[in-house]
Amino acid sequence: MNHFPWLTIIVILPICAGSFILFFPHKGNRARRGYTICICVLELILTTYAFCYHFQLDDSLIQLVEDYKWIHFFDFRWKLGIDGLSIGLVLLTGFITALATLAAWPVTRNSQLFHFLMLAMYSGQIGSFSSRDLLLFFIMWEFELIPVYLLLAMWGGKKRLYSATKFILYTAGSSIFLLMGVLGVAFYGSNEPRFHFETSVNQSYPLALEIIFYIAFFMAFAVKSPILPLHTWLPDTHGEAHYSTCMLLAGILLKMGAYGLIRINMEFLPHAHSIFSPWLMIVGTIQIIYAASTSLGQRNLKKRIAYSSVSHMGFILIGIGSITERGLNGAILQIISHGFIGAALFFLAGTSYDRIRLLYLDEMGGVAIPVPKIFTIFSSFSMASLALPGMSGFFAELLVFFGIITSQKYLLMPKIAITFVMAIGILLTPIYSLSMSRQMFYGYKLFNTPNFYVFDFGPRELFVSISILIPVIGIGLYPDFVLSLSVDKVEGILSNYFYRSFA
Repeated sequence: MNHFPWLTIIVILPICAGSFILFFPHKGNRARRGYTICICVLELILTTYAFCYHFQLDDSLIQLVEDYKWIHFFDFRWKLGIDGLSIGLVLLTGFITALATLAAWPVTRNSQLFHFLMLAMYSGQIGSFSSRDLLLFFIMWEFELIPVYLLLAMWGGKKRLYSATKFILYTAGSSIFLLMGVLGVAFYGSNEPRFHFETSVNQSYPLALEIIFYIAFFMAFAVKSPILPLHTWLPDTHGEAHYSTCMLLAGILLKMGAYGLIRINMEFLPHAHSIFSPWLMIVGTIQIIYAASTSLGQRNLKKRIAYSSVSHMGFILIGIGSITERGLNGAILQIISHGFIGAALFFLAGTSYDRIRLLYLDEMGGVAIPVPKIFTIFSSFSMASLALPGMSGFFAELLVFFGIITSQKYLLMPKIAITFVMAIGILLTPIYSLSMSRQMFYGYKLFNTPNFYVFDFGPRELFVSISILIPVIGIGLYPDFVLSLSVDKVEGILSNYFYRSFA
C-alpha cells in the first residue's frame, strides 16, 4: 500500500538539497554550514513525523512501505519500508548526522564539497536502513562508500590517504561478496530475479547453498561491523579522520553491518544461522576480550576509542547468536546505545585535540582544571562506555547476559563459559576507559607547562555534547522507549526463524 512518499522524500532530500551547495560557489562558509544544518534538521523533523504518524498503524511488523516500479526489464523496484528493526536506526542516523554537521562548523577548507558529501552520505545510510529490495539495498550500500572515502581522503591527519585507501579496499572488496549473495538469493529457482525482501524471507534453500549464501553476506557485514579479524581498517580510519566524520562512522556506519546480520543473515537464512550462531558467540566473546586488551595498550586517544567500539560490537554478536528474544533485543539496544556513545567520544576526542593539539595520552595530563566542562562531559561518556547503571549501555549488556542464560540452544557449561569470559571483558572495560580519563585529565603535566592555556567548551560544543548525553541517560533510565519499537519485530523474526528452522 502506497502512502504519501515520506520515505522517498527522506532518502533523496539530503543529496538533492546538498547538490545546490555545489552550484553556488560564491556563498560563504557560514551560509553553507547554516544551509546544511537546516537540511539535516528538516530531515530529522520529517523522519520523526513519519515515525509518530505511521507507527499508529496496527501492523507492527511493516508500518510504512512505498513500492514503485523502477526498471521493468528485470522487475527492479524502488521499494522502501520501515519497521521496528529499522526505525530506531533511521532516527539515530538523522540525529547523529545533524549533530555531526554542527560539529563540523570549524571546517573551512573545501567546505562546499565537505557538506555535500555529508548530505550524500546521509542519503546512502537512510536508504540502506529503509530498503526493502535486495538490489536497492546493495546500491545504497555501495553508494554510501563514495562520500565516506572522499571525506577520509581529503580531511584528516597526515596518513589520511593511507587510511582512506585501506577503508575502500576492505569495504569495496567485501561488497563483492554482498553482490554474490544478492544475485544468488534473487536467481535461485527462477530465471527471473526476485529481489523483494518478502520473497526472500519465505524462500527455502538446500542447506549447503544456504550456508554459501550466509557466508557471502556475512563477509560483507563482518567488514563493516567490524568483526575479528576483519577489523584492522577501523583504528587507522578513526585515527586519521576528522572527528565529525568519526561521529558518522562510529555512530552510524558500523551499525549497518549489525543491521545486515539481523535483517538478512538471521531473517532470510535461518538454517545457516542456526549452524553459525555458536561461532558468532565464540567470536563475539573473543572480540570483547581482545579489543578491550588492545585498547588499553593504545597511546593514541582516537585509536583507544576505536578499539573500544570493536569490543562493544562483541556484545551485539553474542546477542544475535543467542537466538533469544532478550538477547536480540539487547543487541538492538546496544546498537542504538553505542551509536550515541561512540559518536560522543569521538566528538570529545576531536574537540580536545583542537584545543591542546595532542593525541597521545602519555603526553597529556592535568587538563581537568582549565577545562572543567570538557572534563565533566568526557567523564560522563566514559562512564556510559563502561555500562554504568543509569546509562544506556548497562541495560543493553544486561539483556545480552539474560539472552545467553535463557537460551535453549546451548548447554549449561558453554553458557557458563561464555558468560564468565564476557564478565572478564566487562571488567577490562573500566580499566581502559578510566585509564583514558586519568591520563588526559589528572596529574600536572600540562597544567605546569609554562604559558599553557586552553579554552573550555563553548555553546556549540556544549550543545552537541548535552544533546547526545540526554538520550544516553534517557534510554538508561527508560530503555522501554527503544525496546517498544523493536519487541514486536523481534518476536516476528524469531517466530519465522523457529518455524523455518524446524519445518
